[in-house]
Amino acid sequence: MLQAMLNSLRSPELRKKLWFTAAMLLVFRFGSYVPVPGVEPDRLAAALQNQGTTNILNFLNLFAGGALTRFAVFALGIMPYITASIILQLLTVVIPSLERLQKEGESGYAKITQYTRYMTVGLAFLQSFAYVMYFRSQDALPGVGWSRTFLIIITLTAGTTLVMWIGELITNHGVGNGISLLIFVSIVSALPDAIRGWLGLPPVTAVIIGVIAFAIVVGIVFVNEGVRRIPIQYAKRQVGRRMTSGGSTFMPIRVNMAGVIPVIFAASITILPPTIAELAGGSGWAQGVADFLSPGSWWFILFEGLLIVLFTYFYTAVQFNPTEQADNLKKYGGFIPGVRPGRPTAIYLDRVVSRLTLPGAIYLALVAEFPNIIFRYLPESNVFFGLFGGTSILIVVGVALDTMRQMEAQLMMRSYEGFLQ
Repeated sequence: MLQAMLNSLRSPELRKKLWFTAAMLLVFRFGSYVPVPGVEPDRLAAALQNQGTTNILNFLNLFAGGALTRFAVFALGIMPYITASIILQLLTVVIPSLERLQKEGESGYAKITQYTRYMTVGLAFLQSFAYVMYFRSQDALPGVGWSRTFLIIITLTAGTTLVMWIGELITNHGVGNGISLLIFVSIVSALPDAIRGWLGLPPVTAVIIGVIAFAIVVGIVFVNEGVRRIPIQYAKRQVGRRMTSGGSTFMPIRVNMAGVIPVIFAASITILPPTIAELAGGSGWAQGVADFLSPGSWWFILFEGLLIVLFTYFYTAVQFNPTEQADNLKKYGGFIPGVRPGRPTAIYLDRVVSRLTLPGAIYLALVAEFPNIIFRYLPESNVFFGLFGGTSILIVVGVALDTMRQMEAQLMMRSYEGFLQ
């Protein structure tokens, strides 16, 4: 990894992209500290500290790099865009017109991206309104009338639109996926506080937590790089007046095809009952459900782990269609040795993906819930895992690996030494 970074700095074009990416990330972090009009950061922080914050607010504040509790211009971060992207991906399965757009290639993807942007603005407006109402209920925005409320909502919505534009600029003119890098930077911004808390622990506890965190990172890298290679054979065929030569390749199927999306879905659902109970005043059936699913309890850990497994299967089914893959192989003259083209290939691919999804789902559940289990027996570990838990480590490691792969690919295109050796 270090050698790849040094090689990238020697390439003028790649170095320019790295500087552009760094500049855009600095702009993003700057906007995370600029408060919206009419908000006094000191009074806001004091009010939130006295009232306490909800679990869902802490969860979303992590992905906003702390900008949400500061009520900065970029308080919503990139989460509305991610939510809109996930909704559009799920809708392509049930809406035939969106599915046809997805199959049209670049023009279809451009149209879906446009719909995603429109939905992002709408979601940002709704979330801004909800956050303003919540902060007003907590007396964190004293003296803010309806005219100032509307100005704050417009500012937060515009901030989300600007963040979305920054992410797309990084993707088009920088290095790596811009949206993923924005989340990466937001989460990593909490790492210094987590390290300071870890260093303040007793030596034995600090060593145990350090070893556990290192083991989690190693496990994430090992599973994320795990791929099942299905051999593909292409037969010779006549295309016009040319005879294409056959060949052999493979179809890579990742163990963790769903990424971190199931963890985010499951965390949002399990955190919802305590949040509703807190907003309802701590009474009624919502409080009973919240007590049953209190964060850190065994029921909470088991319920969230089960949701992660279910969402992993669901999202994998959305991402990978065995029937479509089998039809594409048959169309281009490809087949799996020992498996007949068409429906038998689809059944074979479905069986392989189902078997791979189970260990991938269990892996996601273990990585996400392991810090909660550790916290039950080592309460001091909350100073590290409370700020930088399993979900955060999953995202950070995954984005870092993906960015390094893209940098190595660009270096490979500019250097033929690897092909000559």
